[in-house]
Parts: sequence; C-alpha cells; structure tokens
Amino acid sequence: MRRHAILQVIAQALASLLVALAANAEAGETGVARRIVSLSVCADQLLLDLVPRDRIAALSYLATDPTLSSKVDEAKGLPVVVGSAEEVIRLAPDLVIAQEYSMTATVELLQRLGFRILRVPLAADIDGLRRSIRIIAAAVGEESRGEHLIADFDKRLAAARPVGSARPTAVAYEVNSLASGEGTLVDSMLRAAGFNNLARRYALGPGGRLPLEAIATRPPDLIVLANQPDEFRSIVGDNLRHPALQETLMRHRKLALPMPYWLCPTPKIADAVEKLAHIRQQIIVEQTP
Repeated sequence: MRRHAILQVIAQALASLLVALAANAEAGETGVARRIVSLSVCADQLLLDLVPRDRIAALSYLATDPTLSSKVDEAKGLPVVVGSAEEVIRLAPDLVIAQEYSMTATVELLQRLGFRILRVPLAADIDGLRRSIRIIAAAVGEESRGEHLIADFDKRLAAARPVGSARPTAVAYEVNSLASGEGTLVDSMLRAAGFNNLARRYALGPGGRLPLEAIATRPPDLIVLANQPDEFRSIVGDNLRHPALQETLMRHRKLALPMPYWLCPTPKIADAVEKLAHIRQQIIVEQTP
C-alpha cells in the first residue's frame, strides 16, 4: 500500500511537471505568462499591481502577513506557497518570480527542471524600485501598466518634494537597535521627503545597530519608529521599551511607519514619503522664529 501511494505521488508530480513544461513552451511562444508564482513578498506586491488575479497561480505565504505586506486584502483568496520546489511544480507555472539571492536551492532546482525563472534584484533606493517594476512588468508583458505605476509614483513624489533648503534631521529606529543608514530604502525615503538622515553620521555598530545612548543624548528632529514597542515581545524589542527611549519620544516628534511602508520597493513608499513630507513642514514651522 505504501509503495502504491509513493508511486501515485511520483505520477502526480510527473504529470504536473509535464503540464508546467507545456505551459512554459506556450508562454515562450506567446511571450505572455498566464500562470505566475511569486516566491517573494516584495514581488508579490508588485505582481498584484501589474496583472489580473487570474494570472497569479500563487503568492508567497508572507503576502497575507499584515506586518510585512501592504497588499493583504488584495492577496486574500489567492493560493500561497512556502517555497518548496514540490509546491511550485504542482502548480505548473509558466513563470516563477524570486528575489535575487533568495531561496537559491528551490530556484536552482526549478531552473534545472526547465521552469522559466525571473530573479529580481533587491532594490536599495527609489531608482531601484523603478527598475524592479520595469523588470517584472517586462517579464509578465505589462510594460504599459508598469510605466503607469512609475508615472503615478513619480507624480506623488514630486508633489511631496520639499520646498526650501531647510532639512530637519531624522532617524528610523527598529527593533534590536537597528537604524537605516546609507544605501537603504528608508534612507532614500527620508531624503526624498527633505530630511537629513542622522544614521549617516552616527557610528553604527554590527548589522547597522545604533546605540540607544546616541538617540537619547543627540536626538534628531524626528524619530521614525519602524516597529511598535509591543510588536515584538522578545528581547529584540527591549530597545523600544527602554525608559530612556520612551522619555525621548515624549520630548521629540515621532512618526510610526510600519514595515509594509518601507520593507519592499513598492509604490507604497510614496505613502511614507507623503507622511514624512507633511511632518517635515510642521517641524519647519515650529523651528521658524
């Protein structure tokens, strides 16, 4: 009985693989992917912006996590995968989208089996966001839609662009004392909104850690909280619950920007820039004699 069950599983896997290879061949001829699987929470969100739901065979399981994804409502009802090759094969996709340098074992196996793979570089700034949109849009045959997304995004950034030369200081602070320095999406957002990111001046420790003492003794004009104090109940969140930080937050401006605003290079970043630009203007008014 056990041997029979194993043979059935193998037969089903082979059947799925044959269907997938046929779909890949058809997509190669037409240039349009009809069954797309995303293995990355960042690609999930761009894919939902670019193609109809009926072209999405599955998203990553993180697409439905509200602490990470800005597209939870749009992702509801769509299949999700943890990311094993077996799951993907059963779905018979004609395009698999993965983040560069992520899930390499799964991606390499699928590629060896003949699946069409798109590896998307992880963007570290706003220009990288535009590149990510264009890469995915070209792969799914939605270049026009991609350019529309970028144009709308750029229009919102232009409207939020700072007026005048005043640039208040800001720091984005996370659990485990992490701060977003140069070469990060958050740094790009802060500069687009007209702030000087003090994390560029601080001496950051391993992994980009910023000692709490630096913020308490030299607080910026704005402290951006990427996480809430009660979001992580483990020791990694103790820095956000520390009395010294709480006292500093009571005396200085703060803004909560949860991870869905900045974790991934998506148009959601425009929402964050708009919020930052608004509070920058308030700070400038307060500082004007």
